[in-house]
Amino acid sequence: MFELLHQKITENIALSEEEFAFCKSQFQPKKLKKKRFLLGEDEVCKHIAFVEKGLLRSYIIDEKGSEHILQFSLEGWWVSDMASYLTGEPAQYNIEALEDCELLLISKPSWELLLEKIPAFERYFRILVENNLIVTQRRLIASFSDTAEEKYQKLIQKFPLILQRVPLHMIASYLGITRETLSRVRSQLTDKK
Repeated sequence: MFELLHQKITENIALSEEEFAFCKSQFQPKKLKKKRFLLGEDEVCKHIAFVEKGLLRSYIIDEKGSEHILQFSLEGWWVSDMASYLTGEPAQYNIEALEDCELLLISKPSWELLLEKIPAFERYFRILVENNLIVTQRRLIASFSDTAEEKYQKLIQKFPLILQRVPLHMIASYLGITRETLSRVRSQLTDKK
């Protein structure tokens, strides 16, 4: 179950077999069924999850009851409400399985121990945070400046199989557009072919 985790870690840092064995000992495997929650809004986030298999979504519900999807988490991705995890404050969003998932969870004490015992993990997690910051900034800028068509095309270019795994109304929510706008964009792109 730890093959993908090992692959993703060693893309960025070198680890000995002993170090990875210690790393594995700090994670708790968890299976999460489709439509079950890894985290609910107002709960304190106690784990960071690595997605070995499956797909999750992170979302908020606004005061009008509308859902706004912040992120889809695919195989090889990490997911958490980091603000809650790091501060112990209640989570601001929900994390729900869109498919049956196999996850590897690490608690804050285990994470701290991992960083202490294997200094290379400081670099690994710094790289993850830097990459997340870049993606978040680009997404924020795109939300203000890209057209609906540009947002959609960037999504399917970066994640071509996402449409086979995620319902269109959730794609629309993630892109920050209405379902009707998404349908129009998809129709216009089909007509251009």
